[in-house]
Amino acid sequence: MSNNDMRDQDRAWDLMKKIGFAMLVTRDGNKLRARPMSAYLARDENMIYFLTDARHHKDEEIARNPQVNLSFADAGSQTYVSLTGTAAVSNDRNKIRDLFTTTAKAWWDSAEDPNIRLLKITPDDAEFWDSPGTVVSYVKMAAAAVTGTRPDIGDNRKVSM
Repeated sequence: MSNNDMRDQDRAWDLMKKIGFAMLVTRDGNKLRARPMSAYLARDENMIYFLTDARHHKDEEIARNPQVNLSFADAGSQTYVSLTGTAAVSNDRNKIRDLFTTTAKAWWDSAEDPNIRLLKITPDDAEFWDSPGTVVSYVKMAAAAVTGTRPDIGDNRKVSM
């Protein structure tokens, strides 16, 4: 792997960590379903974790088709990451306890709730868009419109994860 590939991979992980929340997209038959989820990134494991509830349909959708998309977006800073990967549902109680935070208490009373499941995403590839921010981007777009050029509003890279 080249230095540029490593740098782009690092940037994708950094952006996902900074944004923190993702829209998890699964396939429900012929339809795509998306829902917001709080991501727990484990770069050293090449894994993204989510806590999920066994009483919802995500588990069934993933069992039928484990290919998922995670879409991270921070419109305020104009940074985005779209990641494809393979999902698996687990009942690893130790990992669930490790990841259980105050945020999770909004959904479950404790890490011992038998309905909590661990959703593990192994990344395949990602694409990110990283701009200098909304104000700078708008100024560059306005200048480009006046001069008839294309604006340079940041980096866009495809990355094998």
